[in-house]
Amino acid sequence: MMVRTAVMAGVVFVLAAGSAHSAEGMWTLDNLPRESLRERYGFEPDEAWVEQLMQASVRLASGCSGSFVSGEGLVLTNAHCVLRCVGELSGAEADYVNDGFVATARENELRCPAEELNRLESITDVSARIDAATDGRSGQAFIDARNGEKARIEAECVGDDAATVRCDVVELYGGGMHHLYRYRRYQDVRLAFSPEYRIGFFGGDPDNFNFPRYNLDMGLLRAYEDGQPVATDAHLSLRREGAEEGELVMVTGHPGKTRRLLTASQLERLRDVDLVNQLLYLSERRALLWQYGRSGEEAARQAQADLTLTENRIKVYRGQLAALQRPELFARRRADALRLRATAKTEDGDPWAAITSAQQAYRRIEAPYQMAERALGFDSEYFKLARDLVRAGEERAKPNAQRLREYQDAALTRLQQTVLTTAPIYPAYEETRLAWSLSKLRERLGPDDPLVKLVLGRESPEALAAKLVAGTELGDVDVRRKLWDGGFEAVSASTDPFIQLARAVDSVSRDLRQRYETQVEAVENKQAAVIARLRFAAFGDALYPDATFSLRLSYGEVRGWEENGRKIEPFTRIGGLFSRATGAEPFALPPSWRKVESTLDMETPFNFVTTNDIIGGNSGSPVINRNREVVGLAFDTNIHALGGAFGYDETLNRCVAVHSAAMLESLEKVYGAGTLAREMTAN
Repeated sequence: MMVRTAVMAGVVFVLAAGSAHSAEGMWTLDNLPRESLRERYGFEPDEAWVEQLMQASVRLASGCSGSFVSGEGLVLTNAHCVLRCVGELSGAEADYVNDGFVATARENELRCPAEELNRLESITDVSARIDAATDGRSGQAFIDARNGEKARIEAECVGDDAATVRCDVVELYGGGMHHLYRYRRYQDVRLAFSPEYRIGFFGGDPDNFNFPRYNLDMGLLRAYEDGQPVATDAHLSLRREGAEEGELVMVTGHPGKTRRLLTASQLERLRDVDLVNQLLYLSERRALLWQYGRSGEEAARQAQADLTLTENRIKVYRGQLAALQRPELFARRRADALRLRATAKTEDGDPWAAITSAQQAYRRIEAPYQMAERALGFDSEYFKLARDLVRAGEERAKPNAQRLREYQDAALTRLQQTVLTTAPIYPAYEETRLAWSLSKLRERLGPDDPLVKLVLGRESPEALAAKLVAGTELGDVDVRRKLWDGGFEAVSASTDPFIQLARAVDSVSRDLRQRYETQVEAVENKQAAVIARLRFAAFGDALYPDATFSLRLSYGEVRGWEENGRKIEPFTRIGGLFSRATGAEPFALPPSWRKVESTLDMETPFNFVTTNDIIGGNSGSPVINRNREVVGLAFDTNIHALGGAFGYDETLNRCVAVHSAAMLESLEKVYGAGTLAREMTAN
């Protein structure tokens, strides 16, 4: 891939030239790096290959990726991606998180209370419509025009098929381009298999983002429609032999968010404000959850998934902060900006200066915005439900184009599913988290802050949390259904204390949101579009956009790396799992594995690494070969890739995956699930 103008020849870090010589890039399926694939691997996918892969890939609306691995709706993803579903299906009588779950027959598959699968069907460029709607606008007028036009486009796309169709207008290149993604949605999603926590998360936090690894981080769901498994001709199948070292492999999935096109001032804000404050908050939250879990076996079960995900986020943010503490990253961004400025026209102004000004505006509102609008000061499922009910009641009374984005028609089907979930809510757990977060609200904003006074009055955080939890009925799904169906009038008449709290703080939260959108988001989006046009002029379509939780493909190969003079081999084997097991957490094996140890092939590959460029959201992505056969299942990166939000280094960044042979060996010999294994290997 060649840089197109001499003046831009030095811009290579995350723009274009890096992708010509490395596996860098999370590429949209309508703009794949075919030239690079052909030159490096002698492989150029045709349109039929791409279409089949697109139809076989799925997105879990809860935040992960997956793929159809049979013609009968079976979906392969990670164990940690189904952890929420498994936890919601568990209780004191049946602990599927720690004991695992295997559906021995279709009728035994359990419906996840709040999961949705999305399969991409088409991509349409709608940039011209968004550009026309926002032309000449700024501030709140820009936000309103953009969101209104998005709502109209999505509503036209969905039509009368909201139960089965989802449409999202996706911003690419920081707003320089907008594409409409039309999905087939499946809301009847059932659990078919999940391993025990001990093997799905073997090694726990010490092994997380490291390698060698020995995790069976796999889960199986099944999509249903009209009470029957979804029939699909577009699906993948597992290749037991996997891939050889050096072989081309591709990952198709939905990476969540990268920041490789942000300016230096935006990265400085992330480094100095967001990441520091998030790490402080999450570190205290981790201690709270750990302490709560020590109060008893049932308490530990309630907090287990939450604690795992909190620990994961802490490690991710630490890695990102470390990446942003490297001066060379900022030096490259500033050099890139200087070169792009040289190509700008006078009427473009200085978009970098405008974005820098927006970062200062953000710093002034960050604390109240995060604590109120982002609800960090109200850490409770009850409050989340109450806010959605309050805002949905008010927003649904407005014309679709005038609503907040998350309450527009395109989002309501998914929102209703989450509000009306049958998943249990545990009052003691909610009270503990809420009391702590209310104390954080007071700590960050100060006891004399008007919002703090409004919320706490003369109460302590502990007393208020106890009163709210004791008085609420939002744990009853029938109560929530009446409020949802009754809309604004029902919510306004409700005396539920969480509903009253959500209503009381809503005007303050909305004002903070408006200030953020007007002073920060509108400026960033508008100016990012200007910078994007400069990049397009220099590189054309030889660019990949930042990740946006939309379908992407990355390519690479099976390969280890060298670190401190030591070669890290690309594969681990089942025998290494038993050698690593100590019998003490987090290196304890479940009894099911100890029981069949003598029957397992110890040379079976277990986990492996590749050079594929991935990030959070790619969890559950299939690792495939050029024949669209699944050779692995992405579940992690190594520690070096935690800075992957900002750039890519092929010498060190690695994707970590479960080997296809390990998945099949486990299903057949450990779990007695040969039927599922055969379904996954059938052509």
